[in-house]
Amino acid sequence: MEARPFDTLNQAKGKGVIVELKSGKQFVGLLRSFDQHVNMVLDNCDEKVDNVVTRKLGTIFIRGDTIIFISTA
Repeated sequence: MEARPFDTLNQAKGKGVIVELKSGKQFVGLLRSFDQHVNMVLDNCDEKVDNVVTRKLGTIFIRGDTIIFISTA
């Protein structure tokens, strides 16, 4: 059976994900929720720049139109 993008995101809920933005920043945290625009909420989130943790952010909201890719951590 072929997996659809939203199926994959639903399976990732509560698990670690890496989200890279158009700005080049990466956010690593637990995927709590997302909507049809791929806006998402991450918990226990760290911001990474050039693969180095620059800030610990806690819970954040990311706009879907800023995302380049999402990967399971």
